[in-house]
Amino acid sequence: MIVKVDVRSQKIQAPNAIADFIQKQLPVVIPPLVAMILFAVVWQLLCPPGSKGLPGPIKVIAETWDPYIINPFFDNGGTDKGLGLQIFASLQRVAIGFSLSALIGVAVGILVGSNQFVYRAVDPIFQILRTIPPLAWLPISLTALSQSNPSAIFVIFITAIWPIIINTMEGVKQVPQDYKNVARVLHLSPQKYFWKILFPASVPYIFTGLRIGIGLSWLAIVAAEMLVGGVGIGFFIWDAYNSSLISQIIIALIYVGVVGLILDRLVSLAASLVVAEEQK
Repeated sequence: MIVKVDVRSQKIQAPNAIADFIQKQLPVVIPPLVAMILFAVVWQLLCPPGSKGLPGPIKVIAETWDPYIINPFFDNGGTDKGLGLQIFASLQRVAIGFSLSALIGVAVGILVGSNQFVYRAVDPIFQILRTIPPLAWLPISLTALSQSNPSAIFVIFITAIWPIIINTMEGVKQVPQDYKNVARVLHLSPQKYFWKILFPASVPYIFTGLRIGIGLSWLAIVAAEMLVGGVGIGFFIWDAYNSSLISQIIIALIYVGVVGLILDRLVSLAASLVVAEEQK
């Protein structure tokens, strides 16, 4: 038996698949691309060459192209490092602080939200603490920890934990009473009740808190690093300001914004994957 393979049809289908993919992505890519181009044009018109104050995008690119754009991972020792390494140092602190806040925040939120008496007791305390600005915790952390790096991590932790706790508590409180009644009728164990009812019902609220928390973590680390120093994007921005290198500040802010967007999208992707898994 001879099987004939139509190679020509396969060659035609591959470009068609690529073209279909590109066509589907165009409505997503084109609007923000057009908006960024218009923003750059307006920015350039407001800050033409030779004007005082902020530099235009052309000048920013010219002054930071080498090495901050084409070589973001250079390392000349000390704090003289590329923006890629500065971002990586900041992300390490954020990863530690945010992970601690996520683990503790979700656990505390579930425990407090499950007990009405405890909720009434501690909710006013949480509401007071969450309104304290992140940098207000820095002197306390420096006094208690006596080191800049743990202090910055603590600021991230204390900043991110409140939205995680509060959203998790609300998620636990919003579990439908019918679900609880079914659990009682079926005599579900605490473990099964948690994994089958409580956690799946609370997942959207938990990830809302995590998305808010990761955004606040990134904001807090940039501000904290401006004060504690060392390698990090916050200190890089502050050092550039002290040296009046405005173009370096602007390119660093672009890096900060892009990384913040990526972090938010990663948490959103994790949320969609967990929710899809729970719905199976």
